[in-house]
Amino acid sequence: MQTTTIHTSVLYDEALTILAPRPGARYIDCTLGGGGHAEGLLTRSGPDGQLLGLDADPAALERVRERLAPFGARVRFCHANFRELDQSARAAGFDAVDGILFDLGLSSDTLEASGRGFSFRRDEPLDMRFDPTAGEPAAVMLADSTEAELRGVLQRYGEEPAAGRLARALVRARTRAPLHTTGDLVAVVEHVLGPPRGRAHPATRTFQALRIAVNDELASLRLALSDAVALLAPGGRLVVIAFHSLEDRIVKQFLRDESGGECHCPPGLPVCVCRRAPRLELITRKPVVPSETEITRNPRARSAKLRAAVRLSAA
Repeated sequence: MQTTTIHTSVLYDEALTILAPRPGARYIDCTLGGGGHAEGLLTRSGPDGQLLGLDADPAALERVRERLAPFGARVRFCHANFRELDQSARAAGFDAVDGILFDLGLSSDTLEASGRGFSFRRDEPLDMRFDPTAGEPAAVMLADSTEAELRGVLQRYGEEPAAGRLARALVRARTRAPLHTTGDLVAVVEHVLGPPRGRAHPATRTFQALRIAVNDELASLRLALSDAVALLAPGGRLVVIAFHSLEDRIVKQFLRDESGGECHCPPGLPVCVCRRAPRLELITRKPVVPSETEITRNPRARSAKLRAAVRLSAA
């Protein structure tokens, strides 16, 4: 069992500055990962601040338990996907909390060392589940989905321009032999799109699309964001770090709506019925992005965008 982390937390100082941890306060890290942000929250909220940490990956939890062991009972661990945020938090007594963090990036530990096929750089079983005890692996999705379903997944979740050609090629390939490993999948993608050129691998969008679909990431994010607002005390802060446009659009629209944003009523209604009293006030009018120094130190930070808001008093 790997007990050390190779993950570098993205926008670490920026996230902690906005969350402004203080003694006696309580926080939820919805994506523990390598534990960097959690360690910072616990350190800066000493001597008695508390943190509840969630992660869908049981291996990640085992790694981070060791890292955060010096904080003792101040930290609680929960093996759960953040789609289960509300029930997990309330079961642990973490309602009316002072801050909630989502770091939506795939942990470097999971990417490099899980052996579950998140990366196209190694030949591994084509699993892609954050929680290997739940749901079905990507290999099953590739085997059972129709061509139209695969095309839809690649278009919606990977924004892949060649979704149709790739879907046809995947269906043809599986009739010859099952697609069991990342190597099998990469071979099909490269046959259709050609070998790697430049910085971006041609399989990047396909891997993203399958991972999002297997873990139902976008629906989970929408649910978890709403739950997070309900769990914040007045003055509590919500910080979300997204890494691709699909996530960031959801976060941006959610924060806009919850802070009294645009009306979505059909034309012709005499009175707006979609707006309600705002629950949030934006902290970040534009997303916070990594500095060039951080990107140089950690190239995976390149696409990160941080958005944040503060909970208003209950109506």
